[in-house]
Amino acid sequence: MNPTWRQANPGSPDAHGSCDPRGTPGRDTLDAADPRRLLPPRNAVTSAAPALAPGWRVWLVWAVGVGAYMLSVTNRSSLSAVGVDAAVRFDADASALSMFAVVQLAVYGGLQIPVGLLLDRFGARPIVTVGMVLMAVGQAVMALASDVGIGLLARVLIGAGDAAIFPSVLRVIALWFPAQRAPVLVQLTSTIGQFGQILSVIPLALLLHATSWSIAFGALAGMGVLFAVLAFAVIRSRPPGRTSDVAVDTDTGAIQVVRSAADLREGFRESWAHPATRLAFWSHFATPFAGTTFGLLWGFPFLTAGEGLSPAAASLVVTSFIVFLIALGPVIGALSMRHPMRRSRLLVLPAVAFQAAAWLAVIAWPGPAPLWLLFVLAFALGTGGPTSMIAFDHARTYNPSHRLSTATGIVNGGGFLAGLLAILFIGIAMDAQGAGTPETYTLDAFRIAFLTQVPLWLLGAGMIVFERRRTRVHLGLGAPRRPRR
Repeated sequence: MNPTWRQANPGSPDAHGSCDPRGTPGRDTLDAADPRRLLPPRNAVTSAAPALAPGWRVWLVWAVGVGAYMLSVTNRSSLSAVGVDAAVRFDADASALSMFAVVQLAVYGGLQIPVGLLLDRFGARPIVTVGMVLMAVGQAVMALASDVGIGLLARVLIGAGDAAIFPSVLRVIALWFPAQRAPVLVQLTSTIGQFGQILSVIPLALLLHATSWSIAFGALAGMGVLFAVLAFAVIRSRPPGRTSDVAVDTDTGAIQVVRSAADLREGFRESWAHPATRLAFWSHFATPFAGTTFGLLWGFPFLTAGEGLSPAAASLVVTSFIVFLIALGPVIGALSMRHPMRRSRLLVLPAVAFQAAAWLAVIAWPGPAPLWLLFVLAFALGTGGPTSMIAFDHARTYNPSHRLSTATGIVNGGGFLAGLLAILFIGIAMDAQGAGTPETYTLDAFRIAFLTQVPLWLLGAGMIVFERRRTRVHLGLGAPRRPRR
């Protein structure tokens, strides 16, 4: 028996797995006493040689990937501060305006599993390059669009390109860096990427109002072309000298080949069958959607047309949400590592409750909410993004490398499914109240519309509690409930 082989991430145990101080993993799909548990996978090779620290080229590959992700976030949220301008340009009511975001998120979420399979098969370099080209074409179409149909086509292209970027960067982290660094690098990637929202809230809006719609969105298209070239030139699908995609555990020196499951149904079924993947899905479903809704489309119109803030003050509140999101990333990441056995109860569920409470306080406030309460709301929404990253640790820890990107796609789709539902429900609720255009937006209409988020929080939180218990039972950390007689 080769003692160097361990299928574990000792530095980042799953929230509901067991990991002793020596790094031995908790029970997974096989019983710990089963001798098959100790055997390496069929496509694995082992080596006792220690892994080298990442060099400058590794960091350059990651930096280009993070830059591409930041631009994809800018593309994704490019209507956040110019939603009113979009409503005027396309003569769109609230439901039609919501469809721009809903279609984009639907394409994004729907492509997560196919993108994961393509990543497992072809690697990050071609997927990132194609993704950036699709977003560039989408923004070029948006720059020239003058009716809703063409605008929706543009958002389809943007959503398709955006779907390819974040999973690709996660794969770069998994293959180019020691496994023990993955949780920190995932949080850092997400944190840096959120600066893309600041670019869409301030510089893009300023450029649009100083020039024109076509010039502003044409500039985004040009940036997409630039990063497509950079991605193709710099990113590689695997480290130099390797003919297969591998993951390295620096504690053991073990090297594992990463291969894709050829059967989409089998890969999806096996990933979804593990309760930790379902726990991750619902964790990502419940935590970020309120911030996505606020930052992607409805936050700025609510603050200006509903709360009566000036555009500058509204930009400050939206920007503070992004700053809080960025600042909270390292804090929540540190808490996640210090309390790996209690992350759902200590971080995920409290973040859901905090967001719901802050929104209900703003909605219940008589008249326009004071500015300090809006900043509290921004802070609460800022907890959603960092806590949603915990879901990817669940998926990474309890899925083998050959279906890592497939499991990641399932989890990532959860947050964007909730986001598109929330955006769609808000738009429908606004239209149903006769407040479907910027001229008819009212504070009372926004209050009722934002209440449609509550069922999504309740559903997500309930499923987190349910799947958390099932995960603990699956791992041998809790006893199954006895059926009532």
